Amino acid sequence: MTKYGSFPGSRPRRLRTTPVMRRMVAETRLHPADFILPAFVREGVSEPVPIEAMPGVVQHTRDSLKKAAAEAVAAGISGIMLFGVPEDAKKDAVGTAGTDPDGILQVALRDVRAEVGDDLLVMSDLCLDETTDHGHCGVLDAQGRVDNDATLERYAEMAQVQADAGAHVVGPSGMMDGQIGVVRDALDQIGREDVAILAYAVKYASAFYGPFREAVGSSLQGDRKTYQQDPANLRESLRELALDLEEGADLVMVKPAGPYLDILARVADTVDVPVAAYQISGEYAMIEAAAERGWIDRDRAIVEALTGIKRAGARTILTYWAVEAAQKLV
Repeated sequence: MTKYGSFPGSRPRRLRTTPVMRRMVAETRLHPADFILPAFVREGVSEPVPIEAMPGVVQHTRDSLKKAAAEAVAAGISGIMLFGVPEDAKKDAVGTAGTDPDGILQVALRDVRAEVGDDLLVMSDLCLDETTDHGHCGVLDAQGRVDNDATLERYAEMAQVQADAGAHVVGPSGMMDGQIGVVRDALDQIGREDVAILAYAVKYASAFYGPFREAVGSSLQGDRKTYQQDPANLRESLRELALDLEEGADLVMVKPAGPYLDILARVADTVDVPVAAYQISGEYAMIEAAAERGWIDRDRAIVEALTGIKRAGARTILTYWAVEAAQKLV
């Protein structure tokens, strides 16, 4: 006690005194059901292929992907988002492998559904970048520019083959104008009203995608600034969000997560549908690299980063640590 009696009378530190006290008053809690695991499956490999820029993450074989899906179910996470990596010889200008029922992504969707049924949400990336020889997310016109409307026709077909292969949720990620409406119509036309759409409503042209390029064997030359959003803009994101909701998005996503927590918070305050955020490859790689050098506490950094994303408003988090984080929360 000081000469001023009990001043200060209000002592917030009382609520930080022990681990149990801090746990009791925590305002944000992570749960395994918050997480979705992004996973890569590569055609033509007999063993999982480590991704150098993402320590601990691999390009799966079909068999190892099924094991990863079963592990995800056991960990209690909500879903797995699949990205297919075709053989280079199968890439072409229009991404034919993306609509081939026997393309690697469609085969993987069938594999995973057969393995886990409805115990895990099986989600599919709906984009052309992994299957085109130029690496862009759409079809190119005669001048080498991404042709928005020609690309939408490809997305419609992709949605149908992915639904037929077993996807519970499709994730149109190419940032073409009108993509959600076209995909919704395409699904409804084949009687797949039950397939949900996770709209990449807010997806920025970010430097943090770098390691992902290796993960999907990207052939991209140049950049995607003409269709992904400008990191300087907020109102543009809210406009994109409103359009996707009008077109029938069931869930919406902000990508990347960590550098855009202010955007995530605005989106979460704006909409009445579930909001997801994608903690992307560069976010993952930075923590892993710093931890490997002993510069930060890896486990604490992972939990802190994920907690920040949820605190900002994400109900669902796509993260490469999904299974590991879920197992530590149990």
